[in-house]
Amino acid sequence: MTGRLRPEDLRSHQWYGAEGQLRTWSHNARMRQLGYEAEEYRGRPVIAVLNTWSDINPCHVHLRERAEAVKRGVWQAGGFPLEFPVATLSETYQKPTPMLYRNLLAMETEELLRSYPVDAAVLLGGCDKSTPALLMGAASADVPALFVPAGPMLPGHWRGETLGSGTDMWKYWDEHRAGNLTDCELRDLQGGLARSPGHCMTMGTASTMTAAAEALGMTLPGASSIPAVDSGHERMAAASGRRAVELAWTALKPSRILTREAFEDAVTTVLGLGGSTNAVIHLIAMAGRCRVDLTLDDFDRIARTVPVLANVRPGGQTYLMEDFHFAGGLPAFLSRITDLLHLDRPTVNGTLGEQIEGAVVHDDDVIRTRENPVAAEGGVAVLRGNLCPDGAVIKHIAAEPHLLKHTGPAVVFDDYRTMQRTINDVELNITADSVLVLRNAGPKGGPGMPEYGMLPIPDRLLRQGVRDMVRISDARMSGTSYGACVLHIAPESYVGGPLALVRTGDSITLDVAARSLRLDVEEAELERRRADWTPPATRYERGYGALYNDQITQADTGCDFAFLARPGKTPDPYTG
Repeated sequence: MTGRLRPEDLRSHQWYGAEGQLRTWSHNARMRQLGYEAEEYRGRPVIAVLNTWSDINPCHVHLRERAEAVKRGVWQAGGFPLEFPVATLSETYQKPTPMLYRNLLAMETEELLRSYPVDAAVLLGGCDKSTPALLMGAASADVPALFVPAGPMLPGHWRGETLGSGTDMWKYWDEHRAGNLTDCELRDLQGGLARSPGHCMTMGTASTMTAAAEALGMTLPGASSIPAVDSGHERMAAASGRRAVELAWTALKPSRILTREAFEDAVTTVLGLGGSTNAVIHLIAMAGRCRVDLTLDDFDRIARTVPVLANVRPGGQTYLMEDFHFAGGLPAFLSRITDLLHLDRPTVNGTLGEQIEGAVVHDDDVIRTRENPVAAEGGVAVLRGNLCPDGAVIKHIAAEPHLLKHTGPAVVFDDYRTMQRTINDVELNITADSVLVLRNAGPKGGPGMPEYGMLPIPDRLLRQGVRDMVRISDARMSGTSYGACVLHIAPESYVGGPLALVRTGDSITLDVAARSLRLDVEEAELERRRADWTPPATRYERGYGALYNDQITQADTGCDFAFLARPGKTPDPYTG
């Protein structure tokens, strides 16, 4: 539908405005029970405010107040806000991994928007998996929606150093294991690493995915980098509430925004930011909900055309998200790659070209010029070979360059617990040239594909000064992590992928320039091993875990549920 709707065309009218129906009379009676008179909501767009706030999610702990700002904006624009609490996916605490529950939040989002009298939605999230989950659900429900990013936390500080959450956690934990940092110093650092509400302020998965949401056109311009505790963040939330009312009146649905061109621009953005490898999985899953066939090959193709311009840790060397924001944020970044974007496509606030019109970079070291990039090509490479016939990824800009072409003997760990228990066992004869291999950590094997991919370097090698090694797995790793870590190997070992056949001592060759990962073992020997392979026991026998195991797809297709990713229509409920 184009143009502006009449009040009787609003979706909520089916619940509240159909006179002569018992159910309508009952709905209005219950609204009076809630304390509202009919003139407060009837004939007005009903705006759902989906809030992932929780006491145990430090990334979202401020969203209770931001929801109030959104509702203020909705009232100002003549709408009627209703807040819905939805699942919080706390990267910090949820085990075995919030990735196990991304699709659960997507399902909850979709069904809430479908089953209640909602004309548009404002989605509040930001911690890694919450952004794709909310957008996947909204895309499947296809109700007008926009996203309010939680915003990055303030930079960390410790003894004169500026700290990046996640990235410096890994760095200093290794220094502690190497004997270079005392228990007292580590405890002191703990208090300076994460010092405000908000998600990680490095270019980890959270900042990468909120930037992707903005690039897709699902946020207001510049929304993704505003620090969580900045007053501008509250103003953005209120403005988002006002904009949601307009989206309802114009029936601007995600299906008109989340197009093939939008996803290509999001991929371009992620790669140019030096963003998280997790974005590969999430964007493929999000695109699948929109019937856009986005593949690993698209990432590799686009990576060869876009330079990395964001000098933000861990892909960059120096800055954090607050610096990126005050350098101009995503609009300024996009203004430097306009020739790679589709500027005429729609967003929640005009066209993409209109969203970035007039944007200016205020610091050329934070957001580099094309002539002085952080890296000449996008920060993620897609690998193929007999170890990963369906693909694998590596964030090569965060690895030591000498390891990007490497051959070494495998040291194999069958699961993460075994690795933790034995990584320092001197009898394993691990050297700096070894290739650490972790299996049974993928979508089914993890379960949930935990962020185990940055395998720890043995303590004795750390004490010798080694800080990077080639590590390969069917797991993911935190977007705040770094190192020569090959991830997302597909198909995973748990379902019999080639990774299941690797044995300690086998030679493995990584060649990032050639986009290759190979197990240097004769095919006849691999066939013998394949014949001897026994499938592992099922992880879950009941409950959500059993549903997950039955329906989860592999990393190269987004780790969505097959029954959610497949085409087909779901009708709106009958409201009478």
